[in-house]
Amino acid sequence: MARSDRIPGWRRVRHVFRRETLGKDAIAGTILGVVSVPDGLALGLLAGLNPIVGLYGYLFGMAGAALFTSSTFMAVQATSAMSIVIADSGLHALPDPRKAVFTLALLTGIVMIIAGLLNGGRLLRFVPTAVMVGFVSAIGINIILGQLPHLFGSEGEGEHRIVRSVDLLIHPAAFHWPTMVVGVVTMALIVVLKRTRLGSFGIVVAVVVGSGLAALFSFVFDDPVAVVADVAEIPTGLPTPGIPSFDSIVALIVPALSLALIGLVQGAAVAAAVPNIDGKPADDSRNFIGQGSGNIASALFQGMPVGGSMSTSVIVATSGARTRLALFIAAGVMAVLVLAASGLVGLVAMPALAALLIVVGVQTIKPARIRSVMGSGPIQTAVMAVTFVLTLIVPAQFAVLIGVGLAIIMFVGQQSNRLRLRQLEFASEGRVREREPIERIPPASVVVLQPYGSVFFASAAALEAQLPKVDAASRGSVVILRLRGIDEVGLTFVAVLDRYLTELQKHGSTLRLVVSSDRVMSHLQAGGLLERLGDEGLYEGTEWLGESTRRARDDGLQWVREHAVPE
Repeated sequence: MARSDRIPGWRRVRHVFRRETLGKDAIAGTILGVVSVPDGLALGLLAGLNPIVGLYGYLFGMAGAALFTSSTFMAVQATSAMSIVIADSGLHALPDPRKAVFTLALLTGIVMIIAGLLNGGRLLRFVPTAVMVGFVSAIGINIILGQLPHLFGSEGEGEHRIVRSVDLLIHPAAFHWPTMVVGVVTMALIVVLKRTRLGSFGIVVAVVVGSGLAALFSFVFDDPVAVVADVAEIPTGLPTPGIPSFDSIVALIVPALSLALIGLVQGAAVAAAVPNIDGKPADDSRNFIGQGSGNIASALFQGMPVGGSMSTSVIVATSGARTRLALFIAAGVMAVLVLAASGLVGLVAMPALAALLIVVGVQTIKPARIRSVMGSGPIQTAVMAVTFVLTLIVPAQFAVLIGVGLAIIMFVGQQSNRLRLRQLEFASEGRVREREPIERIPPASVVVLQPYGSVFFASAAALEAQLPKVDAASRGSVVILRLRGIDEVGLTFVAVLDRYLTELQKHGSTLRLVVSSDRVMSHLQAGGLLERLGDEGLYEGTEWLGESTRRARDDGLQWVREHAVPE
């Protein structure tokens, strides 16, 4: 074996830099790098920041994440949903808004890395589809509304984005028509050119044509249309590492948590939609670490928060990339453009960027997914609708967290209603039949019960309501509760069983449990129920189905005979 092969990570580096894949990676990376320039500027604008901050996020976030993600073609860049959260985060009210941007990226990266190290891929199940569909659909509306001033060259009045947009639209006399012409032409070109052979590169062509039209209005007709250089200072080189604003950390914790959650969910969607070329499944937790690394790289070089981007990941994959080297080439192309063409970047027309964002906003709204959620039931529809409305009327970072919290509460309620209790009857020939449980425990009987579903926390009350009643006639009986297949109970459930045992003992009967989980056993121990049951009240499950339950039933029949009341 060559000495270099013993160096950690060398095989992976050598796999990336292969002569047979270099050409395809170079083409795909160049396409992605060029397309990312107007995209990065547009999303910086959408976030209410200097557009160049979006460019830095694209460049350094993509390069910083590429070596660590499990998904080969995951492009970690700014996303429209994250940009809306940033815009609603109140950065301009902080002592140093410029530093607050990359402080927010740093915090977001730290949260993502911690989630990855804690194997947080499992936590994605707590973000229901209904929440994300409602959130993303409202984000699409917010993107469109937020870009109307740049598209029409006029500002509406009002405290809220919706109010300002309505006020703007009902005063068409205030529109700046050259600005609107540039925006509409760019928008039409984006839609048309993306369906041609140009594909995603058509975005670049459309923005260039729109910016050229803006220059025509400005220099020939002396009716200026706003360009990037009018609203932001365009640097002539790459940024130097910056120091975060530690005074803003507390104010940025909630936005960082929301951004991390959105980025992680979108990253998981990218991993599912853009599979690895070798067929190896992606590791969501490792992708979390990769996205976190991208955010830290973006923060160090004064960029905005980033996450897995579906659109750009699809671009690099469909452009023929073979390895993750394409992502580094894309970052290099962006760096060259920033260094060599910063003057041209400043001439990009603002209404052209607004047109690009409006197209993105429209494409963000997926009617098929909305119909799918509505067809899955009233609870999911309600969660989607509430999240949608909240995202429109409250800051986005709170809307997504409230939506997730609401979904968890409704999930717990739904699960508690799904718990079913069944009674097991043992036939003489050895067969076992399930039936609805009896309403009351009869005298001198053995009743075997089996719960199905979650019995944790809120479901414990549903189980208590379904247990057969105990009264004065229920003397000399044994109730056996079979908990096989249940791995989590909690102290609320233990308290229910403790009350039921007390009621049975009060009327001369008893309770016995069949348990197959050490975790359930520890909960019973912590709740003091094992001590009350004693050795004869607990049966540990074995690998043979029904063995422990039959033994408990046979012992129960013996106990009934021994405690029978003489007539």
